[in-house]
Amino acid sequence: MSEVADYLASLDDTATRAAVEHVYELARREVPDATEGRSYGMAALRYRGRPLVASVATKNHLSVFPFSPPVVDAVASELEGFDMSKGTIRFTTDSPIPDGVLKRIVTLRRDEIDAALDR
Repeated sequence: MSEVADYLASLDDTATRAAVEHVYELARREVPDATEGRSYGMAALRYRGRPLVASVATKNHLSVFPFSPPVVDAVASELEGFDMSKGTIRFTTDSPIPDGVLKRIVTLRRDEIDAALDR
């Protein structure tokens, strides 16, 4: 199995697994060249050798990690009511991150990676 598939298989709660899987599926649609791997100890999608996005479940919430404080800052105004920190956005199965914002997170991070590598 792959890093992401292994991680998803480890999630016992069906709703949690579906929510985390949705993040990865949406990211794969937006960035088909993304590959699976690990980053900061998490199963993650990587793009051009750099971490693109990860999603994890904890006891109290789910998180999306775009591995970029500027990306989190760029979408913060669209996520009123969500708990955020420098590098993560927390959500729940009852209050998921809207797909439009998730797409924006992924494409912003992809563009950030492209800009850094194409200099």
